[in-house]
Amino acid sequence: MKLYDMVKAPNPRRVRIFLAEKGVTIETVEVDIPGGANLGSDYLAINPRGVVPTLALDDGSVIDESIAICRYIDALHPEPNLFGREPLEIARVEQWQRRCELEGLFNIAAVFRNTAAPFANRAMPGTAPSLPQIADMAERGRVLTRHFIDALEARLGESDFVAGDRYTVADITALVAIDFAKWVQIRISDAHPNLQRWYATVSARPSARA
Repeated sequence: MKLYDMVKAPNPRRVRIFLAEKGVTIETVEVDIPGGANLGSDYLAINPRGVVPTLALDDGSVIDESIAICRYIDALHPEPNLFGREPLEIARVEQWQRRCELEGLFNIAAVFRNTAAPFANRAMPGTAPSLPQIADMAERGRVLTRHFIDALEARLGESDFVAGDRYTVADITALVAIDFAKWVQIRISDAHPNLQRWYATVSARPSARA
């Protein structure tokens, strides 16, 4: 297997953290997204969508989307469990993982892609049509990101971890989102003591350095 990666990008980092938690090592290949390597013919022959991460299997199969890759790895290496064990926990993990994606990562990406110079005509990832940056999209993303951070603060006032009383894939997505938000100058503050407590805990895990 090979994992097509970009060290600085948030979504590949989710997979790397997941792999580290599982104790699984996979060969990685760095893809220069700002430089446009993901849109070159060599990479598009591997993944026509032009996105990372991409997991290429030995039989020629290709999987993209971070959580899909994590699901595949989880099926091969079920322990430690990161997706939930019993029905309610599985549902809670999925609920919060999705919220951290859609309310967190998605809105932060809207700010980043609509402001960062290397993406001036690439407001959407991969081989999506050429699109100009829109200042209003960035501003809406900032408002919604702050709303997400406040919601996460409230959640962590009632739960040690994002989806419950233990570390799961929801915490991985939340950690990556909070760190990604720093790229657009949005940070947790003293107004978020529960989030600060959680962040210190999950950031101290060795996998957070993956």
